[in-house]
Amino acid sequence: MVTIDTFGKLELELRRGVVVLATLSQLRKPRYGYELRQALAQQGMAIEEGTLYPLLRRLETQGILQSEWKIEDGPPRRYYSLNTDGKKLLKKLTESWQSMNEVMNGLLKEE
Repeated sequence: MVTIDTFGKLELELRRGVVVLATLSQLRKPRYGYELRQALAQQGMAIEEGTLYPLLRRLETQGILQSEWKIEDGPPRRYYSLNTDGKKLLKKLTESWQSMNEVMNGLLKEE
């Protein structure tokens, strides 16, 4: 019997696999953390702060993102964006995702 707990854990595993791709997809232009969270949530991919900010730091450490502090109409904000390697990675991950998605659509079709 599939319990709600089992479903929740498996759904979380699926979600973890797409959070990086979702985040990268929204960093084609510079965004600060809250703005990024809002953009993702508006598209149906809500991400908690405790997940997003460590992810951004990790991706920057891995050389995929660049960041800079900006002071505009308010407090200083750290803006993140894809660097050259990040753009290449996003392209490759997008192609891989689309390929896997096609395969899964075929596997999940009811005959």
